[in-house]
Amino acid sequence: MRVVYRGLAVAAAAAAVAVALVVVLPSEPDEVAAGPVTAPPAAPPSSGPAPTPAATVSSTVSAAAVSGATVAATPPAAASQSAAPPGATPTPGVSLAPGYTAMEALYADPRVPRLTRGVKRMALRDPGKRVIKDRRTGLAVPRLPGRWKTSGAAPFTTKQVLPRQRGTSLRGMFVTCPLPIMEQRSPRDTALLAARWTLNHHPKGSRITWLASQPVKRGWMLAYRVTYGKRTSRAAVVIMDGGMSKPGLAFVTVPDSQRKQWRDIGRVASGVRVLG
Repeated sequence: MRVVYRGLAVAAAAAAVAVALVVVLPSEPDEVAAGPVTAPPAAPPSSGPAPTPAATVSSTVSAAAVSGATVAATPPAAASQSAAPPGATPTPGVSLAPGYTAMEALYADPRVPRLTRGVKRMALRDPGKRVIKDRRTGLAVPRLPGRWKTSGAAPFTTKQVLPRQRGTSLRGMFVTCPLPIMEQRSPRDTALLAARWTLNHHPKGSRITWLASQPVKRGWMLAYRVTYGKRTSRAAVVIMDGGMSKPGLAFVTVPDSQRKQWRDIGRVASGVRVLG
C-alpha cells in the first residue's frame, strides 16, 4: 500500500506543476491586430547592419507571441518606411515619422520631380529701370509693362496682376513676400521648397516640370511649367537674401490663356535684386 500511496503522491505533484505552467504561460494570440506604424529609430545599431523590414516585423511578432502582447500589423510598404534609416524617402500621403526633414517630404511629393543636372539655365535679359521697392523683403522687383497692374497686395507685400478673363479665375500674378517656408542651408533647396509651396496658388492636382535652374546674386532662381489637366501655366520663383530676418520670395505665374505674357517671366528672373 505504501508503494501505491507514494505513486499517487507523485502523480498529484506532477499535475500541480502542469496546472502552474498553464497558469503562468499565456496562450499565443490567435491573430495580429491592426494598429499604427511606429516611428523608426534614429539610427541603426553600430554593432552590426540594420535589420531588414521583414526581420523587424518578424522579430516583433515573435516577441509578442512569447509575452502574450498584441502588436500592430504593418503592410509591406509601411514596414519598409518604418524601418527606413534617416535620409530614406517616406511614402507620400503618410504622416512623416519624427526625424524626417522638409527636404525628405519634398522628395516624397509626387507633384515635384527631382531637380537634376540636366535642367538648363535660362538666358537672363538686362533688368529694366522701372522697379517696385519692397522694404519688408529688402528687394527691388521689376514693374512689369503693358497689361500688368498693381493690386492690393495682402497677404503678400507687393502684387501685380493681369486682367481677369471671362470664364476662369486664373490670371497672371507676380508677388513678393518674406519667405513663407523654412529656410534651408542652400538657396537651391530653399527655392525648391518655395516652388512646391507655390502649388497652393495653382489649381488642385497641379504638377511641376522644371525648365531652368540657376544661382542669382545672393539667391537662386527656378523656372517651371505647372500642369493641371489639359491646361498649363509658366512660373518662376526667385529666393534672395535682402538683408532682412528672412530671405525674400518673388513668385510669378502666368496661365496658357495669357501666354503672350510668358516673356515677362524672364523679366522677373533677371530683374529681382537687393534694394540699395
